[in-house]
Amino acid sequence: MAKPTLDSFQNFQAALGIGASNQISNSTYGFNPITRLRIQLEWMYRGSWLVGMAVDAPADDMTRAGIELETQLDPQDKEALQAAIQDLQIWQSLNQVIKWSRLYGGALGYLMLDGQDPESPLNLDSIAEGQFKGIMPIDRWMVQPTLADLISDLGPDYGLPKYYDLVQYEPTLNYWPRIHHSRVVRMVGIELPFNQKITENYWGESVIERIYDRLVAFDSTSAGAAQLVYKAHLRIMKVEGLRQIIAAGGPAMAGLTAQLANMRQTQANEGITLLDTTDEFEAQQYSFAGLSDMMLQFGQQISGAWQIPLVRLFGQSPGGLNSTGDSDLRTYYDHLAKQQETSLRAPLVKILDVASRSTLGKPLPKGFRFRFNPLWLVTEKERADIAASTTDSVIKAVESSVISPATALKELRQQSHLTGVFTNISDEEIEAADNRPPPADVDPPEQFVKPNALGGMNQEA
Repeated sequence: MAKPTLDSFQNFQAALGIGASNQISNSTYGFNPITRLRIQLEWMYRGSWLVGMAVDAPADDMTRAGIELETQLDPQDKEALQAAIQDLQIWQSLNQVIKWSRLYGGALGYLMLDGQDPESPLNLDSIAEGQFKGIMPIDRWMVQPTLADLISDLGPDYGLPKYYDLVQYEPTLNYWPRIHHSRVVRMVGIELPFNQKITENYWGESVIERIYDRLVAFDSTSAGAAQLVYKAHLRIMKVEGLRQIIAAGGPAMAGLTAQLANMRQTQANEGITLLDTTDEFEAQQYSFAGLSDMMLQFGQQISGAWQIPLVRLFGQSPGGLNSTGDSDLRTYYDHLAKQQETSLRAPLVKILDVASRSTLGKPLPKGFRFRFNPLWLVTEKERADIAASTTDSVIKAVESSVISPATALKELRQQSHLTGVFTNISDEEIEAADNRPPPADVDPPEQFVKPNALGGMNQEA
C-alpha cells in the first residue's frame, strides 16, 4: 500500500532527522542584534580589514564610474551639470552615505541648500542659482526619526518618518535642527520585515550582523594558525628525577637551567647536544596540512554571504586551470548594477534636479534620462572592436537614409566615452552636417521633405 512521502526524513529509532533525539535537532538560531551596538561596529570597522572591505568595496565600486546623461540637454548644459557634480563632490558624499548605511544599517544624505529652512518641505521651484552646496552624510546615530509623526501621503515614502532630529552636534549646520524628509536621500543596509524595522526605529540591518558568526570563525582560524607557527617545532627533553630537582631548587635547579641555556646556544646544524646517559631528547614537527583548506572554506562562506568575489574581497587570484576571476567579477558587477538601479537611481534623480536648478537655473527637461557607466572596463581590443562595429552600423544607417549625417555624428560622439574615438566631433561640425544638402543623384528621404504652400515639395537638409 502506497504511503505519502513527508517533507522531512525521520527515523526515531536510528536518531535520524530533525525532531529525533540527536544533536542537530537541538540546533537553533539566536538573536544577536549587533546592529544596535554602534561602538562594537565601529571597532570592527576600524580593526578588521575584512569588515572594512565588506563595507567599503561595494560603496567604492558603485560610485566610481559615474553616470552618462542621455537626455536632450545642450552640450554646454551637460558639461556644466557634470562639472557641478564633480565640484560639489556628489559621488564622494554618496559613497559615504552608502558606507555608513552598510555599516550601521542606515544613513542619510542631507541636501544642503544655502538660505533654506531644513524643517520646511523642499520646494524645488524655490531653489535659486548657486544655492545647492552639496550633500552632507549623516549616519543613523546622528539623528532621531520622529517615530510618532510618519508620512501619511501615499507614495514610496509612505509610513516612513516625516522628520529627523539631529541629536549629535554637526558643525556644518551650527545648531540642532529638524530636517524634513524631502531634503534627504535615505539609504539602509539590509531591509527588514515590518516588526523588525519598528525595533530599529525604521532603519535597516547592518551587513555585518548576518555574517558575524562566520567572521568570528574566520578570524579565530586565522589567529589560531598564526599561533601554531610558534609551536611548529617542539623539542622535548626527558630528565631523570626532574620533579625532585624542581622541588629541591638551589644548585640542582640552577645546574639544570644552565644546561638548557647552553643547549639553546649551541644547538644548531653543526652543534652538539650533550646529555646524561639517562636523559632523552626528541623533536616533534607539526604538520599544517588542512589549515589552508579550512581557511579557504570560511573565506568562501564570507565571500558568498557578502556577494563579493574572492578576487575582490581578498585580492587573491582564483585557483584552477585557466581561471582568471573575470567571470566572478562580471557577476559581482552585475549585482552592483542591480543595486545601483534599486538604491541609487531615485536619489540621483532628486539630486540632479536640485543641481540643475542651482547650476543651470532651470529644472531638468521632460524625458530626462541617465545611465550608470559600466563598471567593467573593456580592453583596448574590445574598445577597438566596438568602435569598428558602431561606425559600420552608423555608416550603413546613413547610406540607407535611416538617419541624417548630423544624427550620425551625434551617435558617434555619444559612443566616444566607450570607444575612445570621435571625441573631437564639435557642435559646429554637427550643425554643418545638418545644413549640408544631400547629393544631387540621391532622392531626399521622406523625413527631410515637406510640402510647400503651392503644393510642391520643399527639400530640407
